[in-house]
Amino acid sequence: MTKIIPLGAEGRERAGKGTARQTRRDGRIPAVIYGGKQAPVTISLEKFEFTRVLHQPGFFTHLFDVTVDGAAHRVLPRDVQFHPVTDVPLHVDFLRVSSDTRVVVHVPVEFVSQDKSPGLKRGAVLNIVRHELDLECPADNIPEHVTISCEGYDVGDSIHISAVNLPEGVTSVITDRDFTIATIIAPSGLKSEGGEAA
Repeated sequence: MTKIIPLGAEGRERAGKGTARQTRRDGRIPAVIYGGKQAPVTISLEKFEFTRVLHQPGFFTHLFDVTVDGAAHRVLPRDVQFHPVTDVPLHVDFLRVSSDTRVVVHVPVEFVSQDKSPGLKRGAVLNIVRHELDLECPADNIPEHVTISCEGYDVGDSIHISAVNLPEGVTSVITDRDFTIATIIAPSGLKSEGGEAA
């Protein structure tokens, strides 16, 4: 089940660059809630509270209940614009979602059972090609991460998307090929031993 985080917000009466600048001067971050076949809602977020949740792992895969003037909006973060020099968040876009909304998200990959990989036990290296997977899933069932087992993989083997058990209702955005997520590669020591043996 997707983690849902409460987040307080204040409504902004007007949109536009001037209003957004004034919002930032007041120590708040301008944001907008859109989608769900409803009119966009312009809001502002408390700077320190938002920065705290922004830096938690999986920010873009968590749902938020944003409360504005007593009304709650179930949203998914879609974009955060940062200042090019200070890296301070300048603006946030939230997508309004419901139980039947399907979304595309970038989900981090977690590798387990590395001690059960013959290749890794012999000193090979896990070469991660994709640290995240682009997945389409129901908004109320976004995985925190995708767990991939290294068990049984030897030197020279590759782990492809077809070997991954995705949660129910979750599919890969890339469907035209069986792409590689990681490979088990030999370090130089193992390669030179193989060369000498030959």
